[in-house]
Amino acid sequence: MTPADEAQLALLYEVAGTPKPGNVDRARDHEDLHFEQFLAGAVGARSGLAAAESGERVGASFEEAVSGMAAAARTNTQFGALLLLVPLVRTASEGPLTPERARRTVDETTVEDAADFYRAFEHVDVALDDPPADADALDARRGRDAIPALRKRGLTLAEVLALGADSDDVAAELVGEFERTFRAAADIEERSGPYSERAAATFFRLLAAEADTLVATTHGPEVAAAVRRRAADLLDAEAPAKEAFADELVSRDINPGTTADITAAGLFVALHRGEGDD
Repeated sequence: MTPADEAQLALLYEVAGTPKPGNVDRARDHEDLHFEQFLAGAVGARSGLAAAESGERVGASFEEAVSGMAAAARTNTQFGALLLLVPLVRTASEGPLTPERARRTVDETTVEDAADFYRAFEHVDVALDDPPADADALDARRGRDAIPALRKRGLTLAEVLALGADSDDVAAELVGEFERTFRAAADIEERSGPYSERAAATFFRLLAAEADTLVATTHGPEVAAAVRRRAADLLDAEAPAKEAFADELVSRDINPGTTADITAAGLFVALHRGEGDD
């Protein structure tokens, strides 16, 4: 398989795993977000992933992936996962997939990549915190209307992502060395069985370790912290307790989407490294 194939497969394995408390999976839908839409999103994103594999700029590849995802799924299914996967695919297509080389891929992004990143927000609705007081003109929710301010300041994609790294774990992964992504990959590799089931177990471990930033954005930090504590309490519980927790979060519309994004990225790394095939 090529890196683009592996990334698409990672998206499919991630959504197929169950239970993933609060997330859409093969056993659970949200009222306005369904399992089939995630399958469609993974198919629609393929051309952007292939563009990254072929050497297209990170920003342009990401916008193409998001555009295709949105057109196929008719909603935002995997925005954060694609933001992680595109530079990982680009890195893997050019040499060894290591944290240091993945970080370098992000560091080498340009102002044009940042402009493409802003254009991607015009394809979907993304839950975001308010920007810092001195960065209102760079609010990603402005889409392409923010690009003049971006160009005036000469900010690269890496620099834009750094502005949100303190409050968003996907941004933190990208401007760091993909620490949680590679840790998730190692956890997946250590497990046996179908990749979708390994992914669900790794998702639970990630959720128990750190509060999900999407939950914090949509429901507040106290709810995110409570979800993390509950996941930690249930980490070694029997399946029925985990299933009940998953059902509860869905009923409350609590969706730990950032944890799912990192799980998908970890799956890609594990698939690319070819560990634990069975």
